[in-house]
Amino acid sequence: MAKWILRLLLLLVIVAGAAGAAAWWLRQQATTPFRGFAGDEVFVDIPSGTGPRAIGARLAEAGVVRDPLTFRVALWLTGQARDLKAGEYRFSGAATAVDVVATIADGAIYTRPVTFREGLTLAEMSDVYADSGLGTRDAFLAAARDATLIRDLDPVADDLEGYLFPDTYPVPRQTPAATLVAQMVRGFRAAPPADLTARARADGLTVRQVVTPAALVEKETAQDAERPIVAAVYRNRHRIGMGMQADPTVIYALQRAGKWDGNLSRDDLQFDSPYNTYRYGGLPPGPIAAPGRRALEAVVSPADVDYLYFVSRNDGTHVFATTLAEHNRNVFQWQVLYFRNKRANRGDNAINR
Repeated sequence: MAKWILRLLLLLVIVAGAAGAAAWWLRQQATTPFRGFAGDEVFVDIPSGTGPRAIGARLAEAGVVRDPLTFRVALWLTGQARDLKAGEYRFSGAATAVDVVATIADGAIYTRPVTFREGLTLAEMSDVYADSGLGTRDAFLAAARDATLIRDLDPVADDLEGYLFPDTYPVPRQTPAATLVAQMVRGFRAAPPADLTARARADGLTVRQVVTPAALVEKETAQDAERPIVAAVYRNRHRIGMGMQADPTVIYALQRAGKWDGNLSRDDLQFDSPYNTYRYGGLPPGPIAAPGRRALEAVVSPADVDYLYFVSRNDGTHVFATTLAEHNRNVFQWQVLYFRNKRANRGDNAINR
């Protein structure tokens, strides 16, 4: 009887030792970088609703962890089995299974920055979307026609022109156009002055009547100091019933019609479109581009000036005038003489060569 007891005890010791060794080995596997990782980077997509076992299988198949069992051991060691989050993850080198669990539990999904600069139209934004490899231009434009996203702000809008806020967005690689567009609308809601709507109403304006001239300001000048002045020019013109006569509205009209060739001619100023503010009075029917925060601020807080005109100095800045006579002198100096002298200088340089 004593011998059987001794043998049983010995067997238990052996089993316990083997179990301990196995546990030690599994812990080592879970806490040691996986040497089988190949390549510079690996992307693993974890769809919503994927369970821990399936996640482990995906990671093992991608060569991120040794095998599903090692991943489950890492989950047991960390206690984070219920913290795993869906998304696409990027792994750029050998990592321990414990570190892999931490990455997924933290929700550190892979994103890359996509920048939409101020003053872009929906068509131009669709180019950015497509060029970033996120999807097609048509998909973005289709999503941008969902005016219900801003119906509470602009009941008459038939698309999101002007309401997709220009900014840099961290975007996962597999981001549907509708998801990004909704994010950009949220950006618009969060970015303008907090009291934009209240200040607009105080001036008897709707949000659309702020965004529309703000788009003109955005297209006319990139100088922060000039934005309130340009905004004042358009407000002054509107107040006295003077035409906006804004070149960007003609360009936008030509773009919508597929007739913009990159050069604005005098004949183009007669192009028949409700967006052409040389032919039709008042503001254009809606925004012609996406204004940034400073352009929106300029419209609700324009400069206290009487200017009605401005002309480019050809260096990104403008000369402003109150009277037409003064404006004509500025046009002669900064457009006629400027380019005449520039052509003459080119001719002299050609002779000297």
